[in-house]
Amino acid sequence: MQQAPAPDRAVHAQTLQRSDIEGLAAAGGAASLADCDLEAADLARLDLSGWAFERCALRHANFDGAKLEGSRWQSCRGAFASFVAADLTEASITGCDFNNALFRWATLRSATFTGCKLTGADLSEARGLDLEFRETLLINAKLPAYSFRKQTLHKLDFSQADLRNCDFRAVVFDECSLRNANMRACRFEGADLRGADLGGLRLIDAALFRGATVSREQAGNLLGELGLNVR
Repeated sequence: MQQAPAPDRAVHAQTLQRSDIEGLAAAGGAASLADCDLEAADLARLDLSGWAFERCALRHANFDGAKLEGSRWQSCRGAFASFVAADLTEASITGCDFNNALFRWATLRSATFTGCKLTGADLSEARGLDLEFRETLLINAKLPAYSFRKQTLHKLDFSQADLRNCDFRAVVFDECSLRNANMRACRFEGADLRGADLGGLRLIDAALFRGATVSREQAGNLLGELGLNVR
């Protein structure tokens, strides 16, 4: 993929609607928006590749089907924003709050989420080859059938998340939480779970972790359901 051009036009502290964004896009090149209000703006299907969004208000904004390749997002507030079927290839998303946002069918190849809040976000059926999460809240998020295989996951909170059919083979968990997550049909062969909070796990679920490494404390918690004490 060709590297997106650096933003060459800056807009600061303005309330913008679709017509404003279309005008900026028509001028060519990428734009940089800082402290702008785009709440509930309809930006569906626009080509905003390479654009930068910093500290922008994006609550309920609609980016469905938009081209956002190589875009950069810093400290934005986008609760309930919609990115359904948007192309976020190689996007960099840092320190953003996208709780309850929709990323269904989005293209997230080589995208990165760092220090973000994705509580309740829906990433079902997203195309995420080489998608990377770092120090991110995914509480109650929907991420079924995603492959994390051979990754090291650092400070990810999957509490109560929908992780059905996810591939965690050979994954190293570092300060992560899987507490009360739906892990039906997940694969954990070769995974190191010693750095994961497995709270809420029942003994009946232990078969999920066949071939994985757990700590003595984690094993003891499982056996505690049978009334056994591990010393």
